[in-house]
Amino acid sequence: MSRIFLPKPLDHVVYPDSDGRPMAENTLQYHWIVLIKENLEILFRDRNDVFVAGDLFWYPVEGDPRIVTAPDVMVAIGRPKGRRGSYRQWEEDGIAPQVVFEIRSPSNDDAEMAEKLRFYDRFGAREFYDFDPDTGKLLGWLRKGRGLKPVPMVYGSTSPLLKIRFERADPPEYLRLLDPRGRLFQTSVELADERDEADRRADIERDRADIESDRADLERDRADLERDRADLERDRADRLAAKLRELGIEAE
Repeated sequence: MSRIFLPKPLDHVVYPDSDGRPMAENTLQYHWIVLIKENLEILFRDRNDVFVAGDLFWYPVEGDPRIVTAPDVMVAIGRPKGRRGSYRQWEEDGIAPQVVFEIRSPSNDDAEMAEKLRFYDRFGAREFYDFDPDTGKLLGWLRKGRGLKPVPMVYGSTSPLLKIRFERADPPEYLRLLDPRGRLFQTSVELADERDEADRRADIERDRADIESDRADLERDRADLERDRADLERDRADRLAAKLRELGIEAE
């Protein structure tokens, strides 16, 4: 008697949230993943319909957890912010992350990136950027028609969807990322330094305002003193004139 194997119901399919591997293999790769992810979070902080994530599993096909990848950074426009264990495209109105970034580590080779490209091309990404922070090599693909097509020169170009600009920098940074207003992407330490500097300037301005206020109070006190002195002099003059009149002397 032959056995009959029934497919597992879709609501019982397990979609793991992790493969147990670290997000990054070294501090340089981690630096760039965090820099891009956090600055994109800042860029779209006022838009509730833009979801940004780092190292999150993307499952494009319901019922087949074998089809999965975890972009170093992904941006899904048209999806709400919020916590997710993974990005299950069928639960996201069928919307694929439109922009994905991969930051290479020494173990990432061209064959692995080519496989990533095929995945992103097949499942609907509209922009894909591949950056090697060790060499400064930056590659990009944009969706034209039905497929992702290579960008001839990513340095000097602007992301059509994110409006961020890719500029070449001197080693060891190689890459500068600028937001739509031309502001450089910053690390959390640089942002903290900028905040502290802003606080220091605000403290200086408050101290200056306090000094100006104290000076104004002093000027008012001096003016009041001058008025009191003038009043005293008038009173003295009036009393003297009255005394002289009592003596029958007309004051000149």
